[in-house]
Amino acid sequence: MTDAPTDLKTRLLDAALPHVAFDGWTDATFRAACQDAGVDAAAARLACPRGAIDLAVAFHRRGDEAMTRRLATADLSPMRFRDRIAAAIRFRLEATGDAEAVRRGVTLFALPMHAPEGARLIWGTADVIWTSLGDTSEDLNWYTKRATLGAVYSSTVLFWLGDESPGHQDTWAFVDRRIEDVMRIEKLKTQARENPVLSRLLAGPAWVAGKVRKPARVPQVDLPGFTAGHTPR
Repeated sequence: MTDAPTDLKTRLLDAALPHVAFDGWTDATFRAACQDAGVDAAAARLACPRGAIDLAVAFHRRGDEAMTRRLATADLSPMRFRDRIAAAIRFRLEATGDAEAVRRGVTLFALPMHAPEGARLIWGTADVIWTSLGDTSEDLNWYTKRATLGAVYSSTVLFWLGDESPGHQDTWAFVDRRIEDVMRIEKLKTQARENPVLSRLLAGPAWVAGKVRKPARVPQVDLPGFTAGHTPR
């Protein structure tokens, strides 16, 4: 019985990870993964049309899925909401399991031709965190929450990769500082809305913003060449 493309991708990803530290998310890694997993090159390309790029995407999403499972079982109820967000970021980083694979992924998705894919992955992580924490926003806040969290998460990943403190304590302190910065911005926005003069000045933009709605949910399509909301390449 032939493995489904998703099963093949899982096998290839597991086989690729030992090579990523040396060769990055490259064709050399993809070829080595095919050989180690005993997967025919044609079948491998069916599961991963873009080769190692698709494996790097699968590695990132594997981390999102592991974080989601941990959030589903963790009792975050005693925490303030900002602390729940910090916990989710920590869970996500701890779910990676391979800092060098993350480092190589950061390098890959920093390249101009792959930057849009990297941005989609970071947005997706932020969306998973907010959704897992019960976000119910339907308007412009849906976008601003994910954009802000994506920026916090991206900067935290870079800090984490260079953090040599015991138990990554410096990283968790960094997360707290970034979230504190966001909270200050939100406080200033609230004060602006409550200021009569600024409120009148911002009435027009506020009306336009009030018309914005979050996008319809697109089911995850796990077929060769597909990503959620995007057509095949």
